[in-house]
Amino acid sequence: MAFHKVFAHFILLLITLSLVYATDPTQLQDFCVATNDPHNAIFVNGLFCKNSKDATPEDFFFKGLDIPAKLNALGSGATQVNPMNLAGLNTLGISVARLDFAPYGLILPHIHPRASEVFTVLDGTIYVGFTSIQSNGGNKLLAKVLNKGDVFVFPQGLIHFQLNIGNTSAVGFSSFSSQNPGLVSIPDAVFGAEPPINDDVLSKGFQLDTNVIKMLKSNFATGN
Repeated sequence: MAFHKVFAHFILLLITLSLVYATDPTQLQDFCVATNDPHNAIFVNGLFCKNSKDATPEDFFFKGLDIPAKLNALGSGATQVNPMNLAGLNTLGISVARLDFAPYGLILPHIHPRASEVFTVLDGTIYVGFTSIQSNGGNKLLAKVLNKGDVFVFPQGLIHFQLNIGNTSAVGFSSFSSQNPGLVSIPDAVFGAEPPINDDVLSKGFQLDTNVIKMLKSNFATGN
């Protein structure tokens, strides 16, 4: 696929998303503790803005989404584009990412606490899904196999995943309805928290033997 066609599709996604949801209506971090000491404070709900007369074209430009991301041990990787590397995105309420998958590569079940995600497959075959709480208290899996050109939406705050089920590499683009969507990996958050969650809490919650919980913690310990 010619990259200019990929990029054109990518720009169309950005325009569509910005029309639907153009600003962040809520906080851009997990919490913001108030302080009366301005010398011991940081501003995190967005970034400080430069004077508009000092803006340059480079403030609205990012180069590199044609380059595959470095893959992790699970065979997946992401190149994120947000105000940290594209300053002009600040306060616009959008960000994007290129997602790369090795054959059978996986992005673990996770949530974006501050954004919905529009995921488009550019190459390969990817199995995706999210879980939704039902009125009866149960959880329903909404999943589908996506091929090149297919689009799937993950609503804000719901657990979802992406798995390359092909024997070749796969590529996708994600657009987010926040400049800082956040990412909480469920296994890492539960079994890799520091300080760790009490073994009895996890053993009872998952109905597993404590030794199994300890093994899982060792697998997801920070640095593993």
